[in-house]
Amino acid sequence: MIKRIINSLSVRIKNKLNPKTELEILKERGLIYGKNFNFFNSHIDYGHCWLVEIGDDVTITNSTILAHDASTKLHFGKSKIGRVKIGHRVFIGYNSLILCNVRIGNDVIVAAGSIVTRDIPDNSIVAGNPAKIIGNTKDYIEKHRVFLNEKPVYDTYWPYKTKDQIELIKKELDSDFGYDE
Repeated sequence: MIKRIINSLSVRIKNKLNPKTELEILKERGLIYGKNFNFFNSHIDYGHCWLVEIGDDVTITNSTILAHDASTKLHFGKSKIGRVKIGHRVFIGYNSLILCNVRIGNDVIVAAGSIVTRDIPDNSIVAGNPAKIIGNTKDYIEKHRVFLNEKPVYDTYWPYKTKDQIELIKKELDSDFGYDE
């Protein structure tokens, strides 16, 4: 009996000293995600995360993914639920919302602030509310590949920039854009 109490206390202490991340909890609850998944200050539907599948090389920034829609709950006592599948090499920009029953293809860019209400095909750039296709990823990447040779490029990661570097960047970007690490 004393051994069980000691083991129980040691597990509780360990969990308090090393709490699980939100992503670890979501994975335990059934979220599927691939390699190189970058999940920054975002939210994935906790109650239905097992309906969400995310591919390799995906970045989600300060956004929300929902696998349910409770608008029907009051009238029918049931929420609408649907799978959310996000392909490979997808970027979901700041403050976007992905609604339930949506598939996002491979090589997709979702612009900041977009609300994705329907499926997005491969190689698309979408923006708006509701999100609409505004271009294709291949053209966008090629345009910026050219700009990388024409525009200012900065190689010091943001937390390590000196005040002098920051002032130079501000001056050089006064009327244009550039690229940063």
